[in-house]
Amino acid sequence: MPSRASAHSRSRLLTLGLACTLAIAPSAWAAEPADTFNRLLDQTVAHEHLPGIAMAVVDDGNPVFIGTRGERRAGQGEAIDPDTLFKIASNSKAMTAALLARLVDRGLLRWDDPVIKYLPQFRMHDPWVTQQMQVRDLLIHNSGLGLGAGDLMLWPEPNRFTRQDIIAGLAHLKPVTSFRSGYAYDNLMYVVAGEVAAAAGGKPYDQLLREEVFSPLGMDRCQVGAWSVAAVGNVAQPHARKDGRNVVRGADGDTSADLTSMAAGGIRCSLRDMTRWMQVLLDPALVPGWLSTAQRRALWTAHMPMPLGERQRRWDNAHVSAYGYGWRVSDMDGQWKVAHTGTLSGMYSSLALLPDRKVGVVILINSDAEDARAALMQAALKTYTAPDDTADVSHYLALLDQERTGRREAGQVRPDTGARRPASLRTTAAAHGRYRDPWLGEALLCPAQGALRFSVAKSPMLRGQVMQLGERWLVQWDTLGADAEPWLQLQPGATPALTLAAIDPEIDFSYDYQDLHFTRTGDCP
Repeated sequence: MPSRASAHSRSRLLTLGLACTLAIAPSAWAAEPADTFNRLLDQTVAHEHLPGIAMAVVDDGNPVFIGTRGERRAGQGEAIDPDTLFKIASNSKAMTAALLARLVDRGLLRWDDPVIKYLPQFRMHDPWVTQQMQVRDLLIHNSGLGLGAGDLMLWPEPNRFTRQDIIAGLAHLKPVTSFRSGYAYDNLMYVVAGEVAAAAGGKPYDQLLREEVFSPLGMDRCQVGAWSVAAVGNVAQPHARKDGRNVVRGADGDTSADLTSMAAGGIRCSLRDMTRWMQVLLDPALVPGWLSTAQRRALWTAHMPMPLGERQRRWDNAHVSAYGYGWRVSDMDGQWKVAHTGTLSGMYSSLALLPDRKVGVVILINSDAEDARAALMQAALKTYTAPDDTADVSHYLALLDQERTGRREAGQVRPDTGARRPASLRTTAAAHGRYRDPWLGEALLCPAQGALRFSVAKSPMLRGQVMQLGERWLVQWDTLGADAEPWLQLQPGATPALTLAAIDPEIDFSYDYQDLHFTRTGDCP
């Protein structure tokens, strides 16, 4: 079972929630908000066995619920509280967009400025796209690149790719559609957007974000850039579920590095910070003049149509879906919804706003918790958009199970690779050597300690043993899970080449193996 906060902590947080409830008394519930959300939160933890979770709800611009459960590090007894830092992952994108909006308000850039005005070295695969790409295009996933293209330069972390490597690598990523013709989620463009902000603002991205967003809004615990984990303290660690237990995976050292990915997904904030973020977004009067009305509207305008998923239709009764600047915008039970999720290995977040009602919900989890995040957010929002609906977290978790069953019945499952065995050094000898991909860089397919090993020079976590299954090869990573494993294929010829392909059909899209093409450059060292 997951660990919980101490009884004293639980009591203190419940008291805080009830105090706010009594002050606000929203009409959406028959019961007090704290009772409703405590029940939903406890359901989620019990069903999904989470190491820790933090959740806040804002109504009419005021916090009506603050709730935390569990531990920063499973088994260590340090309870999560409203000031515990979590990785917010792609919820960082909205903060990057807000920073750019601040710079637009100050006259330091325009949304329709060409990117090359600020980054002359910027290149896309198509020279015409290079010339036409505007600052606004960096934020709305319309580049023509495939889903998650180039993400292996960002994740898994840590790695040695720089922001300049990202910008240089873009020229080698081939588009899969024409520019501005469709939506495909892209992290690299947000890294570029962060560098545009730095060029326009005359300071590093992390410094600008602290000055233009965190400081004026009073988000005092948020961290970006390089910072001391030891000095800041109270930091949740990422977890994975292993053998029925929550196990820390990828724990912090004493310091957190200046992450290349920070503008796309590298910010950490506390529940208190994220509550303040929601309040200011929902009520401009809290920080007068922080953003103009025009720029607030720009952030939440439907700039790029998105496909409307079947789950959105069924769960939200939605009719439209689009991407704004760092936000997804849609309708839910006839109400305007602005939202985003954040996903990193061992850390999940979700934030949703109903702007017309000044309602917001934020969820932070220190585990791989896609189902927990989706079910809890849905049940929480339905409390406002469909107050007569009695569906709770258990209901939505059951629907997610049904979706998985449907995928299994349709054959969309990871094939059984249990019969794998180490690849023979003798029979694979023709493939041994040094290789290079135009954007991921150098790789080795070489014998080491009696086994055939594959490794990427700039990404230390992309290292593993080559295994054989029938006539196929696969890479069994040293530290990544089986869900991230790829097939490895040799393409013989005058210049031999290696390609990788995902084994699991539900692999995280950031493992963009399909975009890699390694050509042989020499013998093994």
